[in-house]
Amino acid sequence: MTASEANAANAPAPLMTHRQILLVIFGLMSAMFLSALDQTIVGTSMRTIADDLGGLDLQAWVTTAYLITATITTPIYGKLSDLFGRRPLFLFAIGIFLLGSLLSGMSQTMYQLAAFRALQGIGAGGLMALPLAIMGDILAPRERAKYQGYFLAVFGVSSVIGPLIGGLLSGTEEILFVAGWRWVFLVNIPVGIVALFMVVRFLHIPRFRTPGKVRIDWWGATFVIVALVPLLIVAEQGTEWGWDSVAAIACYVVGAIGIVAFILVEIAMKQDALLPMRLFRIPTFSVIAGLGLLVGFAMFGAMMTIPLYLQLVEGATPAESGLLMLPLILGLMVSSIASGQIIARTGRYRVFPILGTAFLALGYLWLTNLSADQGIWFIMVGMAVLGLGLGQLMQTLTIASQNAVTARDMGVATSSSTFFRQIGGTLGTAVFFSLLFSRLGETLTAAFADPDIIGPLTEATQDPAVQADPANADILALLSTQDPAQIGNALDTDSSFLVGADPRLAEPFLVGFNDATVSVYWLGFVVAVLAFVVAWFVPALPLRQVSAMQEEADASAVEAATAAQIGIATELDEAEALTDAEADRRAKVGALGVEPEIDEVALRAAQLSGSLIEPTTTGTLHAIEDDDLPKRGR
Repeated sequence: MTASEANAANAPAPLMTHRQILLVIFGLMSAMFLSALDQTIVGTSMRTIADDLGGLDLQAWVTTAYLITATITTPIYGKLSDLFGRRPLFLFAIGIFLLGSLLSGMSQTMYQLAAFRALQGIGAGGLMALPLAIMGDILAPRERAKYQGYFLAVFGVSSVIGPLIGGLLSGTEEILFVAGWRWVFLVNIPVGIVALFMVVRFLHIPRFRTPGKVRIDWWGATFVIVALVPLLIVAEQGTEWGWDSVAAIACYVVGAIGIVAFILVEIAMKQDALLPMRLFRIPTFSVIAGLGLLVGFAMFGAMMTIPLYLQLVEGATPAESGLLMLPLILGLMVSSIASGQIIARTGRYRVFPILGTAFLALGYLWLTNLSADQGIWFIMVGMAVLGLGLGQLMQTLTIASQNAVTARDMGVATSSSTFFRQIGGTLGTAVFFSLLFSRLGETLTAAFADPDIIGPLTEATQDPAVQADPANADILALLSTQDPAQIGNALDTDSSFLVGADPRLAEPFLVGFNDATVSVYWLGFVVAVLAFVVAWFVPALPLRQVSAMQEEADASAVEAATAAQIGIATELDEAEALTDAEADRRAKVGALGVEPEIDEVALRAAQLSGSLIEPTTTGTLHAIEDDDLPKRGR
């Protein structure tokens, strides 16, 4: 037998078989599908929901409420799962998500819907953070990369079918005597029941350490809420309020105070902190956190603005825009699976953040050449390039972050990676849309001043056939005002007047919106280049060969062996002390001429000491030392 064969024979059996790992992954996928599907369905249906509940101007708060609670609870779930285990927290998250879905489907006002979506977001925070932490528990970093394709497949499928299902449900008058849009939320119930069954049935992860006295960082959780809620609110509402308004400035001040207080509390809590500051002393963790912030900024900015561009400039319906996003999803899946296989075989990952950010920058650079008269293929090529970049980044950043910390911090590291990416996404969405609509008035003015556009537009307005077409009524009424401010703000709230309008009438609006969008993509390019520079500073740490769960098992075994050795040594010391004390006592008794009986205490002491024993003429027990054995014929 060779040395390698001997080592393999002596290696401990894995804690989970390949079949058990796959069953756990299927359970995690079902829960992630629940969360991913909900986001895409609701986004497509929101206008129909707002029309029915009579609160079109409040729909932003429905989105903001969900985003705030989901973002805030992400790091909290990570820390609590490190303390109390992943499974109970995961089940709690699914349960809260389903309760929020049920109540959302029963909402009677937009205010109720916003409150129930906030409750739903509390569950969504766990659904986004915990599956990746559980993957870190059961799989070694090198093996983990191979399974990420399953999760991205779930993301891709939900991104494609979500808008279709949302459009179908919200476009149906009634289903089983219930308004069609309510099924946008109620459809989560059967999907969630399946997810609950899968998790309860298959998600069984052994725990090896139970902390003694658990300290929960309540003040840290409080100040992360104080810090993030006002900043997330102003990120969503800043365009409407004005970035220098009194409300916005108040949010900045409260958020800054919350951030400072949070950092001070985390420093004071040390090991028990919600986000331990010591993690930022790990170069890989700190660089990955900053890179995740930039990647989230660029990723969510693109994924929010591209569907809007497809609907407004290319004339796609919400459901069609979901299908047209397929190149981005396919690029993401292909590059993720390919990079995962390479990481699993080589154990090296540093090249992928560099390549991923390079593809991201190239994709944005391609999109800066968009024009309103180009075919749909042009933007689809740009989406594919963006997807190829994002696929190399999403899983690699999480793996690198998990690989940089010990098993006890797996939940915190994973949730922090997701948390920083979400914060970046929120900022990216707010800044991208703010730039888009702030530039829109200027680009529309420029489009209406272009002679190549104004000529055909003037001819169309004087064409009797165009004037008689009802589809042109709204846009003709807008143009007849000849009010530059009203025309410049026409796309800020409602673009329905472009649907079915004569192409010559719609052209200046499409060109203006296209040019404003190109400005956004230039910003995306700058952010992607900055991320590319940061990616070069990611340390090239070797990936560990064992999972966090196996590390816990090995550490527990070492602790148990050490404790056993300490116990034996302590017992021997106690036995020696007992033997010496008993010998002194028996000597004193013998001097008094008293005939004692054999003392059980002395017998036990001698046995514990490992020495041979024999009764003496005085009735005491004599420990036979090794040096005495030859003298006694042993």
